[in-house]
Amino acid sequence: MIKQNTWVQIEKVILTPENRSPLIPDDTKKFPLIMWVKGFLQADANIGDIVEIKTKTRRVEEGKLVKAHPTYNHSFGNYVEEFEEVARIIFSTLEGDNNEWYFT
Repeated sequence: MIKQNTWVQIEKVILTPENRSPLIPDDTKKFPLIMWVKGFLQADANIGDIVEIKTKTRRVEEGKLVKAHPTYNHSFGNYVEEFEEVARIIFSTLEGDNNEWYFT
């Protein structure tokens, strides 16, 4: 049992597959569009229950409880060497060849 006011994460279906845009790729529209939201549990519950949470911005959301005490784990992914060449091309185009500051 997860107690009221515990920091949790919920999962909420925003669009079912049949309601997704016909313009997205076929392999994407087979799946629902899902949102994950973190907030404070408004009543005792178990994982898998449909619950209400209150976010840090005081927005109330409802969804399936998927995790207690979730963490933030932001990442921009692994380093991709090819992006350096793309950056050189972009900066050279925008600023001419006077962009040594970026690469030193």
